[in-house]
Amino acid sequence: MPDIVAVLVRLGLYLDLMLLFGLPMFGLCLLRGAERESGSVLSFRPMLAILASLGLGLSLLGIMVLAASMGGTAIGQIDRATVELVIWQTAIGTAWQVRMAALLLVLGFSLFGWRRPAFGLCSLAIAATAALATLAWTGHGAADEGTLGWFHLAADIVHLLAAGIWIGALCALCLLIFRPARNVTRDHLRLSHRALHGFSTIGSIVVGLLIVSGLINAWILIGPTRLGSLFTSLYGLLLTAKLLLFGAMLLLAAANRFRLTPRLAAAIAAGDTATAIRSLRISLAVETGCASAILALVAWFGLLAPPAAGV
Repeated sequence: MPDIVAVLVRLGLYLDLMLLFGLPMFGLCLLRGAERESGSVLSFRPMLAILASLGLGLSLLGIMVLAASMGGTAIGQIDRATVELVIWQTAIGTAWQVRMAALLLVLGFSLFGWRRPAFGLCSLAIAATAALATLAWTGHGAADEGTLGWFHLAADIVHLLAAGIWIGALCALCLLIFRPARNVTRDHLRLSHRALHGFSTIGSIVVGLLIVSGLINAWILIGPTRLGSLFTSLYGLLLTAKLLLFGAMLLLAAANRFRLTPRLAAAIAAGDTATAIRSLRISLAVETGCASAILALVAWFGLLAPPAAGV
């Protein structure tokens, strides 16, 4: 059974780095012109500065947890030599260095700002891409060697980035839809509807990437001959739970696209949006809860041996 501290650190990093990548991507893809300026629609700079700082702290804790695991000691008893060994002489350590550098770039951009919103968000997204991609080196995607290893690693990175776009969009949409009534103007409602409608198309691409990269990972880690292990091993049961939650998210996303978002447009035209907003809030809250649960499961079974490892 993985250490609960290691699972929680992985969960924290997944949430933090996906938001760090997904929020600026939301601004680039679904906002326009001056809307991308921090504070105009979303407070990008303070949010990303907090996320980058949290990511740095979680990354420091994560490397200490890994060093403790490798040294077979408690986290409070690890020595400097073991930590330096992990940082400077392992692939995970190299990925960790890249992540720390990328997070420092994001923090610097967030604190000192930028003149052109699109340029700033693009720079932040690029740095956050590097930071999020490094998580692939802490999972099963880095366990294989040769061509298969690079193929598996690439699939893992695509999976992480696609999930990051979805998680970031959910967070941004919640910030828009859950805004206090006194701050909700007709223009804000129109912008919220446009963002919801715009994400429908992007969401279809994201779902496609998640499914394809997920199938690749499943083929490598489980294989068609070991599908029965999904119901006989802890890894398989956790993966099954993840797939069920993912299915629930797809149903909620479909409801948002084909029912709730058009209903919001009609409500805006009629001047009575209370019911439509309430329905969207419930749907987004449940979808966000499912996404958080999925990340918790991934943080857990990512530390377990997959069925293919037993062969």
